[in-house]
Amino acid sequence: MDIDKIYRLFLKNPSVVTDSRKIQPGDIFFALKGPSFNGNEFALQAQLNGAAYSIIDEQEFLQEGNDKIILVEDCLKTLQDLARHHRSKLQIPIIGITGSNGKTTSKELLSEVLSSQYTSFATQGNFNNHIGVPLSVLSIKSEHEIAIIEMGANHVGEIAFLSEICRPTHGFITNIGKAHLEGFGSVEGVKKAKSELYQFLEKNNGIAFINSNESALMELIKKFRVLKIYYGAVRSSIEDFHFTVLSEDPFLNIEFGIGKEKFEVSTHLSGKHNFQNLISAAFLGFYFKVPKEKIASAIAGYASTNNRSQIVSKGVNKFYLDAYNANPTSMRAAINAFVSLARNDQKIAILGDMFELGKYSKEEHKALISFSLKQNFETVIFVGKIFYELKEDSAFYFIDVSALKQWFEKENFQNKFFLVKGSRGIKLEKLLD
Repeated sequence: MDIDKIYRLFLKNPSVVTDSRKIQPGDIFFALKGPSFNGNEFALQAQLNGAAYSIIDEQEFLQEGNDKIILVEDCLKTLQDLARHHRSKLQIPIIGITGSNGKTTSKELLSEVLSSQYTSFATQGNFNNHIGVPLSVLSIKSEHEIAIIEMGANHVGEIAFLSEICRPTHGFITNIGKAHLEGFGSVEGVKKAKSELYQFLEKNNGIAFINSNESALMELIKKFRVLKIYYGAVRSSIEDFHFTVLSEDPFLNIEFGIGKEKFEVSTHLSGKHNFQNLISAAFLGFYFKVPKEKIASAIAGYASTNNRSQIVSKGVNKFYLDAYNANPTSMRAAINAFVSLARNDQKIAILGDMFELGKYSKEEHKALISFSLKQNFETVIFVGKIFYELKEDSAFYFIDVSALKQWFEKENFQNKFFLVKGSRGIKLEKLLD
């Protein structure tokens, strides 16, 4: 069946699902495959669960007389092609976001701001890869006036591919850092990969927003003949737009405005890295004509979730929980943010392994150990096999979070402030269960 016919089915049943366990009546089920599963095997079960259609790519799972099971050559490619086709019908601004760190927080902040004025759509969770981006695009409805699509990548060429699916009219890169070095090969590889968003905008008459506080982005954008809109302390396309931090105790209190018009906002975010996320949301909100009062209210109301820059109290102890993911750049940002918080507290850092660093892994973990031990922490604790193999006498080392938890509970810490930061696979948040 060609994509036009599938799209007509989608218009009548505009909800696409790839997990047969989450089928709701009227969904279209795409039978994707993974290393340990074959969605084709669940096509019939999806029908029994209420799916309007099941899209498969293995003929043996066709059923004679059942026209609700549709055979295509490749389910994943068909899903991506369907998203491209749907995108071609949409006549709204789409903002593409990528970067080494802060993508999801920036996306969620910007979504809060834009939603205060428009019927807007934003990527849910971290649906930002070759499956998540098509599903996100297919979730944009006719009533949406603006959309934000987050794009992640762990190898060169991925942002270019995802951009061709969601075709952003506007875009920005949060920053360039040491993330996914195993796939990118080097920081230069990261720059090349992230700049694919700028390339797409250049070729398609799009608009690039550049945070001038990020020197790597200021250098990178020089290569592109794209319409550039700057914001930040170094350079701003709107000269009288200002955005400053008033205090941090422990959350950021900020001021922003145009000219003499000023708004003070108490946020639920901490750390200088989140200042960059906040300024992006405020500036883009202003660019898209969201009233400044609504921008201020949206920023004040946003509270991070999903283990991102959360401050959590457990009994007499506090935890700065940032265990969603980690790389050398985000680790240092979290440590610096933690150091600046509540200076009179007795601070303990709990740091987990950083994944996907390839040949740089040992070097970067050693450097982080050295960096961490130079801070004025009462104790530093490292968790994971990589750190464990590099252990020194000046800190505590645990091979996994279970070993850490057994020791932690026996220590009976009182009135301490803990930083909890590590890669998703370490699951450091289990310490707080």
